[in-house]
Amino acid sequence: MDVKDIKKVCIVGGGQMGRQIGLGCAINGFDTYVTDTIPATVDAVAAWSATYLAERVAKGKMTAETQETAQSHFFPVKTLEEAAKGADLVIEAIIEEKTAKQELFKKLNGIVSKDTIIATNSSFMVSSMFVDCVDNPSRLANFHYFNPALVMKLIEVVQGPHTSEETAQTLLAFGKANGKTPIWVKKEIDGFIANRLLRAITNEACWLAEEGYASPQDIDTAAENGLNYPMGPFRLLDFTGLDISYLSRKRQFEETGVKSPGFALFEEKYKAGELGRKTGKGFYEYPKK
Repeated sequence: MDVKDIKKVCIVGGGQMGRQIGLGCAINGFDTYVTDTIPATVDAVAAWSATYLAERVAKGKMTAETQETAQSHFFPVKTLEEAAKGADLVIEAIIEEKTAKQELFKKLNGIVSKDTIIATNSSFMVSSMFVDCVDNPSRLANFHYFNPALVMKLIEVVQGPHTSEETAQTLLAFGKANGKTPIWVKKEIDGFIANRLLRAITNEACWLAEEGYASPQDIDTAAENGLNYPMGPFRLLDFTGLDISYLSRKRQFEETGVKSPGFALFEEKYKAGELGRKTGKGFYEYPKK
């Protein structure tokens, strides 16, 4: 499929990641339909997009013409069938839970054409985990955006053993058409590229904190002021969500029997509902909006 053939994009998942991916596509002229299983979330997406675009124009960071383009191509809808029917590309951005994704891909398989590209935005679940959910797995791949998706340039296109090179190339071209900087990960590997690099740093930071060498906050201070990182590892974990970090480590523990550095720390935060910015508290506290 040529990127020019992508006329309709479906985003499944109305959370911060899904809505930002969708609005970014609309800003760049793609008809984009965003849906969620919770109707109130769809309403929230519609309200958020209008406010976001208006604020960008008011601050001089977006032209009125671009705002109009985005609004004319952005469609929050309340059913999966309406969002996915006739779509050329579906990007899944729901909860990082295997069963939920499997159920979704099976539903999508019955709605879209056999050539529709189905991409998962999962940051740690490789697309080969879902090959049995679709009739034509050659069109299945990871298409991993980074948070916040409207700002961050990187997208990882991960080609599984089942993924055709045509699918990978179409996704690379689609990323570029949306003003992103995509990279081609030619083989599946847990964590892909950027997160594997980050994991090495994060694991060391967690080990230092667990062993009592320094507090998470002081470790962040070292990274931010000594290494010139824009965010220290713990501040970044708060930003991306401690639930994602814990569930990833939990899956690794279930598969290997080995607890990675920080497991107990993340488990404690997860059980306490302290998931970072999204809940107002993680390793840091955040003002309520």
